[in-house]
Amino acid sequence: MLELLTNPAVWASFLSLAMLEIILGVDNVVFISIAASKLPEEERRTARIVGLSIGLFLRVALLFSIVWIASLTAPVFDLFGVDFSWRDVILAGGGAFLVWKSVSHICQEMESYTKKQQSKPRAKFWSVIAQITVLDVVFSLDSVITAVGIADHTEVMVAAIIVAVIMMMVAAGPISHFVERHPSTKMLCLAFLLFIGIALIADGLHHHIDRAFIYGVIIFAGLVEVLNLVRAKKSGKPAEPSDRQAG
Repeated sequence: MLELLTNPAVWASFLSLAMLEIILGVDNVVFISIAASKLPEEERRTARIVGLSIGLFLRVALLFSIVWIASLTAPVFDLFGVDFSWRDVILAGGGAFLVWKSVSHICQEMESYTKKQQSKPRAKFWSVIAQITVLDVVFSLDSVITAVGIADHTEVMVAAIIVAVIMMMVAAGPISHFVERHPSTKMLCLAFLLFIGIALIADGLHHHIDRAFIYGVIIFAGLVEVLNLVRAKKSGKPAEPSDRQAG
């Protein structure tokens, strides 16, 4: 252990992996924040912490099952001349679930604006946790495969993942509150999750979409949204449809 602490290469891999895990965890945090927003105010923080804790447990458990993880990439069936593994099935299934949830949330948001409803339907706590757990499995699999490809020591991988999840726990609250205050930003986040879901399905079907491209598009759209919010604030006009008074 002392050799690991005094090895600059180990520290470099730890920092690189921790940063990458935080970036890969953004979509997880966004989904958890949006899913938890359907709960009563007093349950949202608990749901975020429980959701991220489950994600941490799954990531660490998968790290100690590296042999099993490797077996998931072995072909298990053939479809139209293409070999599919359990990893492909999990990614495609998780992507389809994320697309379904994103589209459902988008439809609910559109319906709430159309009907000018101020109250939102409340979800059950454990129903939300179950949804978060399903996506945690998919995101954890992607995260662990990335970790195994970067770091050589299990201790380094576990430490990087723990640091990343703690950072996500700290960021989840502010992100959730910001999204709730700005409905147009929430719609942008839902579009982001829809995009990620489509990318996961593509991965499962052996059509990889470069994550750098995906995050580049999202960052650009986010900057446009920030400019829109700043412009609206300086002009003294409400940036969100929900803030406008019906005339």
